Amino acid sequence: MTPMADDSPPARPRTRTWAVVAAACTGQFLVVLDVSVVNVALPSMRADLGLSASGLQWVVNAYAIAFAGFMLLGGRAADLYGRKRIFMTGLGLFTAASLAGGFAQEGWHLLAARAAQGLGAAVLSPATLTLLTAAVPEGPARTRAIGTWMAVGAGGGAAGGLVGGVLTDALSWRWVLLINVPVGALVLTGAALWLAEGRAGTRRRVDLPGAVLVTAGLATTAYGIVQTEAAGWAAAGTLVPLSAGLALLGLFVRVEATAQAPLMPLRVLGVRAVSAANVSMMLLGSATFGMWYFMTVYAQNVLGYTPLEAGFALVPSSVAVFVAAKAAPGIMARTGAKPLTVAGFLIAAAGFAWQSTMGVHGSYLTAVCLPGVLMMTGSGLASTPLASLATSGAAPGDAGLVSGLINTSRTMGGALGLAVLSTVAAARTAGSGGAAEITAGYALAFRTSATVLVAGAVMMLLWLPGHPGRRGSGPAQPPGRKRTDVPLGAESARKGPEKA
Repeated sequence: MTPMADDSPPARPRTRTWAVVAAACTGQFLVVLDVSVVNVALPSMRADLGLSASGLQWVVNAYAIAFAGFMLLGGRAADLYGRKRIFMTGLGLFTAASLAGGFAQEGWHLLAARAAQGLGAAVLSPATLTLLTAAVPEGPARTRAIGTWMAVGAGGGAAGGLVGGVLTDALSWRWVLLINVPVGALVLTGAALWLAEGRAGTRRRVDLPGAVLVTAGLATTAYGIVQTEAAGWAAAGTLVPLSAGLALLGLFVRVEATAQAPLMPLRVLGVRAVSAANVSMMLLGSATFGMWYFMTVYAQNVLGYTPLEAGFALVPSSVAVFVAAKAAPGIMARTGAKPLTVAGFLIAAAGFAWQSTMGVHGSYLTAVCLPGVLMMTGSGLASTPLASLATSGAAPGDAGLVSGLINTSRTMGGALGLAVLSTVAAARTAGSGGAAEITAGYALAFRTSATVLVAGAVMMLLWLPGHPGRRGSGPAQPPGRKRTDVPLGAESARKGPEKA
């Protein structure tokens, strides 16, 4: 009987740690999936609900704007009010909004539900990373957990076209939203049973002026970015919200410099690992996010694939980003975060350069599959060390904030990149709908992304720290010098029950 009593205490922390990782990864998969899963279903939504062309665009934009605008606030809320509470609040709102959207009877019902989904995602997404970093101690185990989180999130973005195509063809467009309901309910039940409450530091009031300014600034900037596709960069409908958003963000920085309990202490950005990793993540998102859009449209409009065929055509790229992100922690343990990030940027740049040689009659293997695999392999390899650098460089009380910040950087970078690359492609196409002109425009967009990634690699060589910092106090122990044979959660087991 004694051996059984001795073995039981570590088992519960280990099980709970795995439960935290599973809940965090599932939540992240859902919010990233819903960025792109509706794309294939848009024509069906338009026919069923009578949406206009601009209304159809807002099915995507309503989600993206709310997601980007509220994410920083959602990250800080997890620090102040409890990681479990905020995680469940965000997931509950996201699930309820998915249900409402799936049963929408009018266009405005769907748009309101998508905005509510984006708000829930903004609260949920940073909480997933905060839960994970709080549950798993810094070191190889946390790096592996972050690698899993990044792989699942990247897989969600990559799988959007395929999942949307399958659900729309087999059932209806409503199921691209309704599929979130049973998954969300299952994760909510598991979270209620397994997750322990915890927050970093004492509970205090939210910095209301800062919260209003940063949310309005990010949302307004995101609105201006998405307007570029319809109105162009020089139109008043673009310049006014962009200018207003940047002005609000500038005012936010000024307020935070004098606030007694700021929403985002500016000292966080003074940590080299945090600031460098966020800028790098924004560049990575700006270059790679549009890949799925351009590849899907190229496959359908130029190569003649059906939506479902286009979804299946990108499966190898989806697998590549998942495998690369999962392999990144092991490689990082041998090479360090900085060399792996730089290598990932250069590998992705090579894939984008290859893709820029695309032609009107390109074969699947050389015009879609292999370049896509190379692009997404580099992206997967670079994402994990960047997230590790950002989170390891922050104090525990700022974990939620930094999680929200790295997610905001990736989301805003992706939105800005897609807007810029769409403008680049449109300028080259010059309004022509011919296959040759469309292909030339997309090729120029891919060359632009390759240039951004090479420039980003050079910047990181000069700016990124060699190893993740510990709360801003200097370089950490290199990952390769720690034990790598400890199972995920074992460190927590030796320390007793953790508070996730």
